[in-house]
Amino acid sequence: MRWALAFQSDVARAFCSVLLLSHIAFVSPPSANCDSKSIARQEIPVELHAADPEVRSLIDTATDKLESDDLQGALKLAAGGIVFAQKAPSIPDRPWDVSLAKPSLKAPSRLFPAPTLDPAKIYTLSELVNIAEQNNPETRVAWENAKARAADLGIRRSTLYPTVAAAVLADSHRLGMFFGTSFEEQTVETFSPVFLLDYIIFDFGQRSQQISASKSDLLAANFQFNDVHRKIIFQVMQDYYQLLDSKGQQDAAEANLKNARTVQEAAEDRLQHGLATLPDVLEARSAAAQADYSLQAAVGATEIVHGDLATALGISPTAQFEVESIQNIEMPDDIADTIETSLNKALSLRPDLMQRVAELRAAGAKVKAEFRTYFPTLSIDGNVGMGRTRSYGVQIHLPGIYSPTIQSWDLRLGLTWTLFDGRAREDRLARAQANRKQAAATVDSIRDQVENQVWSAYSTARTALRQQKAAAALLAAATESYNSALESYNYGVRTEIDVVAAQRTLADARAVDVNARTQLLTTLAALAYQTGDLLYRRHP
Repeated sequence: MRWALAFQSDVARAFCSVLLLSHIAFVSPPSANCDSKSIARQEIPVELHAADPEVRSLIDTATDKLESDDLQGALKLAAGGIVFAQKAPSIPDRPWDVSLAKPSLKAPSRLFPAPTLDPAKIYTLSELVNIAEQNNPETRVAWENAKARAADLGIRRSTLYPTVAAAVLADSHRLGMFFGTSFEEQTVETFSPVFLLDYIIFDFGQRSQQISASKSDLLAANFQFNDVHRKIIFQVMQDYYQLLDSKGQQDAAEANLKNARTVQEAAEDRLQHGLATLPDVLEARSAAAQADYSLQAAVGATEIVHGDLATALGISPTAQFEVESIQNIEMPDDIADTIETSLNKALSLRPDLMQRVAELRAAGAKVKAEFRTYFPTLSIDGNVGMGRTRSYGVQIHLPGIYSPTIQSWDLRLGLTWTLFDGRAREDRLARAQANRKQAAATVDSIRDQVENQVWSAYSTARTALRQQKAAAALLAAATESYNSALESYNYGVRTEIDVVAAQRTLADARAVDVNARTQLLTTLAALAYQTGDLLYRRHP
């Protein structure tokens, strides 16, 4: 007999070791002309699958040892498959050797392949949000959870219908029939294919309340699904605006480096004509080097944020794609909604709050369902034969009788009323009532948090709006000051220190302007996220 092992674990290794040891010890017992080579020539009763290289290696090595007259080594190797199975780390003061994992572990490939983005295309925010919603695995997690709750609802609804099953019943029983002055032995055997019926006719609404609870659970799962989309949309918007900020800072750093080199060239030209001193040139070179350093830092920050956005999209951080410039996005002049409107939106649109409300409704239905357990249940069950029942019976001192024509059926109408169960119903009802109160308190807590989050986001957005306007004015003034200082320096009426100072002020103003723009966009997105409006309006 050949054995086929499809195991991929230490159990397979140990089992093969047992087979190898038993084969060596029992299939080829020692004899006068028996040696390890003759044992090796025996067919080892293990057929190894290609998916189990560890077991294959164990048997091949043991066979080689047998062919080389190393019977003791083969026995040790076979026993090692059992003795040295996978186990806990042997010492606590160093990491466990991962190479000992059998079989070796590796992260599986993606369930759905990630999309490939066009590296030459400039993607808008709406396009990236759509990609994230289609590709981010978190949406599938929430989706499958909602589908599971829908299946739970279907299971609950199925209890309103009867259960019908087909079965084959075979029965054999022997008993003593009291007849006259003695018990007479009687044996009866039957064989019948039947339909089985089980149906709860009335239970005072217990199943209906359970269905209501399942409906509310499904509603809560759907709101949770929406909340996952809300979070993913906001995460993409955050990373997108952060990438715009980094790219804007990089563009500003490149402009600053260009200005610094312009000042450096002017200083060196004036030095050659005897109009500037060497310290002036060194100061200009230092400013240019500082601008180049800031540029490299901005480039690195852009690469990191680019990877963060790619991860939010559900693709590799190394994937290349382009986004629009922060300068091409029009800045809003004001916040569209008032604080009162924003609060009302949040209390009606926030999916996490609606999820808690649905859970409160489910908890209430479960309380009603537990209360219905105090009432009786009316049900019907039984069976009816499919065709004729074949029966055979025999009584002592009498010949056996066979009857293939008996039509059998059994029908029972039952009223079940639990009178005492050790206070189990009371405790289940108390637990359901406590869960309902907990759900109600959770709703109150979430409502308070939502109102505070909306108020904080609204105040932050108003502040960011004022800061953006101030930053735009600062940039305009710094640009005019730098141009004037550079022109005056070329005419010899301003010093090198004045120009470098103006250039650094302009660099700071550019950075502040870019940051203020992205901060305004981010805070407006955060306000839409806190009100729940983000699900219906993809960008502010």
